[in-house]
Amino acid sequence: MSFGWAIVGIGRHPDLRMAPAIRQARDAHLLAACSRDAGRAAAFARKHGAEAGYDDYQALLRHPGVDAVYVASPNALHAEHTIAAARAGKHVLCDKPMALTLEDGRAMIDACRAAGVKLGLCFHLRHHPAHVEMRRLIQSGRIGEPTLAEAQWVSGARGLAEPPRRPSLQAWWEDPDMVGGGAMMASGVHCIDVLRFLLGREVTEVVALTDGQTEARPLEQRACVVLRFQGGLLAQVTAARTVPDPRNDAVIYGANARLRALGTMSMVFGGEMELADGATVAHTRYLTGDMYQSMVEAFQEAARQGREPDASGQDGLRCIAITRAAFESARTGRAVRLGEG
Repeated sequence: MSFGWAIVGIGRHPDLRMAPAIRQARDAHLLAACSRDAGRAAAFARKHGAEAGYDDYQALLRHPGVDAVYVASPNALHAEHTIAAARAGKHVLCDKPMALTLEDGRAMIDACRAAGVKLGLCFHLRHHPAHVEMRRLIQSGRIGEPTLAEAQWVSGARGLAEPPRRPSLQAWWEDPDMVGGGAMMASGVHCIDVLRFLLGREVTEVVALTDGQTEARPLEQRACVVLRFQGGLLAQVTAARTVPDPRNDAVIYGANARLRALGTMSMVFGGEMELADGATVAHTRYLTGDMYQSMVEAFQEAARQGREPDASGQDGLRCIAITRAAFESARTGRAVRLGEG
């Protein structure tokens, strides 16, 4: 039987990435969409072959056949929409960041657990085959003990001027109370999650410098974050906007070899993986694929089998803790320690 999906929040990302991914996924059917504007909801539904568009979220949750809700509303509303979906008996695939506070994140996890539904996070980069293979090679010991790591996702620009204002459709991205952060919320959380995924370790300490987190400029455009992982391994995360000619790579240095994913830190599928051990350099290129479709299919399988999604609510909660620590470090100029679990 087809897995029924609904979407709340119909901005550019659902329109360009997630709605097409749901339509292309095996055994999936997009049934309904919800927006504050009934006309936009109806237009979105028509464009993506859904049965209905709503401006009432509770009505969307009552739509027949909905098994899961993709929550793509403004960040500050993720908890509200996730908890409501859980209470209606729907699984939830929540866009990143999971929430703006640890309290909201825990409430989301508790609501889904109480309702017996699954909560997953939209960390699509876990489904890039380069990252999957890098994780396998690290776990197998192929590169030796990891000693240093890097992940960067920045957006390109012709110059270093301030980024253009987003269209009104995405105006909430410039409201600190709704978005919670700038470049870190846009791409930094993906870098954090990729490193946790690749290394299979938790972050224990965070040091960050940003050009924001001040009263005059609450939303950072550029952030450099150093993470200390269990065992002492150090990693650097770079998240920024308006950087010309970006190199959006993930690199893991091991005692015996280096692994590098070139150009994979993106919404667009592609790039390559490089394994260098001093004697040889091996390249694997990735030309076709859809990380979002793979993510949708993996979430459906997890929900049907009653197991935790590969990016779970606990993964989302950990990213909240690390991101909040980065903002605290940027504001105070001090390192912030975290628990290891």
